[in-house]
Amino acid sequence: MADFRLPRNSRVQKGKHYPVENPKGPVRTFKIYRWSPDDDANPRTDTYEVDLGSCGPMVLDALIKIKNEVDPTLTFRRSCREGICGSCAMNIDGTNTLACTREIADCAKEEVPLYPLPHMPVVKDLVPDLTHFYAQYASIRPWVRTQSPTPTKERLQSPADRKKLDGLYECILCACCSTACPSYWWNGDRYLGPAILLQAYRWIIDSRDEDTGARLDELEDPFKLYRCHTIMNCTRTCPKGLNPAKAIAEIKKLIVERRGV
Repeated sequence: MADFRLPRNSRVQKGKHYPVENPKGPVRTFKIYRWSPDDDANPRTDTYEVDLGSCGPMVLDALIKIKNEVDPTLTFRRSCREGICGSCAMNIDGTNTLACTREIADCAKEEVPLYPLPHMPVVKDLVPDLTHFYAQYASIRPWVRTQSPTPTKERLQSPADRKKLDGLYECILCACCSTACPSYWWNGDRYLGPAILLQAYRWIIDSRDEDTGARLDELEDPFKLYRCHTIMNCTRTCPKGLNPAKAIAEIKKLIVERRGV
């Protein structure tokens, strides 16, 4: 896929305003980033007024209402509406989060700004290009890697070992954490970023996996792992309440212990 990053001299311009007529309830204004690489020289922000009297409580509800009733050209991703798939990740009111779980009432700004995830190529409007992000995920080979014979039924795991995966397996790969990380902004071509490193740790500590040494060797790299400077943006913005920074620290600790330092 082509790189749809903006030209260096581009500026976000003020676009159209869509007022609401005869509202049945309170009105909330959304300032939404618009840009089509095939058609627009520069991005703009269009302003939409939404009648909350005929709209659901979540930001995603407002987006769907705008697309269905006001402007069908508006483009965004969504699927589950339950905070499970991560499709509707975007920057809402200055924070990377999920549109389906962010309540309109929790947005502080009078005009709620909606932008695509930061420092990612934009396919169109609120849709970032996650091709590189998913390629990084594939690079850690996120599955149980074993050398022992396949059991007849299943690979057993004790309750204690299973508990170690809590706070890791819940990651939905929404990319909110990685796109909130300055190190990933500037070194995303080589630094794996918080989301992928959390996923890597999930497999490193899985008692059923038999390739821990190789996994640690693959991560012991000045850029893949050690661009993390523990800024904690990743943990603060995670819509699932996970702690990628802790997972990264644990990987570093395991590498040191393996060296015997």
